[in-house]
Amino acid sequence: MKTIARIALLAVLIAPLPAAAQDIAAGERSWNKCRACHQIGETAKNLVGPQLNGLFGRHSGAVEGYSYSAANKNSGITWDEAVFAEYIKDPRAKIPGTKMVFAGIKNEKEIQDLTAFLKQFDKDGKKL
Repeated sequence: MKTIARIALLAVLIAPLPAAAQDIAAGERSWNKCRACHQIGETAKNLVGPQLNGLFGRHSGAVEGYSYSAANKNSGITWDEAVFAEYIKDPRAKIPGTKMVFAGIKNEKEIQDLTAFLKQFDKDGKKL
């Protein structure tokens, strides 16, 4: 019996830890870095950058009424969590020639939280 208990304890100790949960409130605070150029929500409009409603699953360069760079329109990107994470770290490295002037967000947890915040909004800006 002691052997089984030891094996069970060892299994618990070496099991991978679950990923840190995404924090939407922290993502909303991170959004403050974006809001000078972008909007999100039911009344969102294009500003210096396009509105970001329904970002995930959308093709790059697809927001109606926004004047994208050729680099962005021709990037072939469909936004998902992995692509967004890579992009937001260094937009100009991911899409050379983009108009987006942003130093990037390097912290993985902050990117996850911002992603969770953005994913709340459907293409019409309604919270899911």
